[in-house]
Amino acid sequence: MAHTLTPHHPVPALPQEGMIGVIAPAGPAPLDTEKAIQWMHARGHELRIFPGVYEKDNYLAGSDEIRLNDLHAAFADPEIKAIICLRGGYGTPRLLDRIDFDLLRRNPKPFVGYSDITALHLAISRYAGFVTFHGPLLNADLLGDKEPPTVTSFFSLLRGQLKAGSALNHPAAYPLTTVEPGIAHGRLLGGNLSMIAATMGTPYQIDAEGVILFIEDVNEPLYRIDRLLTQLRLAGTLHKLRGVLVGDVAGVDVEALNRLLKQTFEPLRIPVVSGWRSGHCDPNLTLPMGALVTLDAGEKRLVLEQDVVVSR
Repeated sequence: MAHTLTPHHPVPALPQEGMIGVIAPAGPAPLDTEKAIQWMHARGHELRIFPGVYEKDNYLAGSDEIRLNDLHAAFADPEIKAIICLRGGYGTPRLLDRIDFDLLRRNPKPFVGYSDITALHLAISRYAGFVTFHGPLLNADLLGDKEPPTVTSFFSLLRGQLKAGSALNHPAAYPLTTVEPGIAHGRLLGGNLSMIAATMGTPYQIDAEGVILFIEDVNEPLYRIDRLLTQLRLAGTLHKLRGVLVGDVAGVDVEALNRLLKQTFEPLRIPVVSGWRSGHCDPNLTLPMGALVTLDAGEKRLVLEQDVVVSR
């Protein structure tokens, strides 16, 4: 099948010594500032920590105004070459209808996070049209001593070491499963399944036409994964997909999950691969959201069909 999708814009690559900004658009978490600065310095990067990172408003990292201002300021700051989120949790959806997407479009740069941050990946894809990165959070992942592929995957994508035509590496220690065979070309998009479902019926819901859907989740038993997938099926979302890449679904029996996936997707006759180590897992591999890719389920390969970053 030939592509009929317009590529999302690649973002400027993270320079070897580029400054990375840290924001907290969702929940709060204590940050060991010195550890974070030293961790980034050891890899050649300065760190700019925005004010909301140190705030706490119950289950939010500061007020909506503070978190929104930090998001806008990080994108607008020309010294910031990439943005990483402190943690997930909850709070990102509260910001969506107040984001200045024109500002984001004028200042594209690598934006990284997962879990609750999925809401921003979906919104930026729809309203700003540039590639973002479903990847590690600062606290839980980069400072959490996760397995080396977590960091390698993060920097190789953001620095532009993987070009169009490159296969995304997946550690052999974690075998993938072909749930449904086949080859699909499409736009990789998605993230946390609960968040994808929570945005349905809003202006920020996933634009599923021609998409290879990526999903992951945590703290959701199998029947709730079933309910979430059924919601997407009944909403007409699944029928628009070209393929599915399933990341980590923490706490769910793998064989039972694959049976559910087969029941759900076999009637659609689209390729499905499960077991990709992205999400609430270790290692947590980075994926380019909005990028055109090829999913070869039989070969268990995911190949970039576009550059996701470009040299400045």
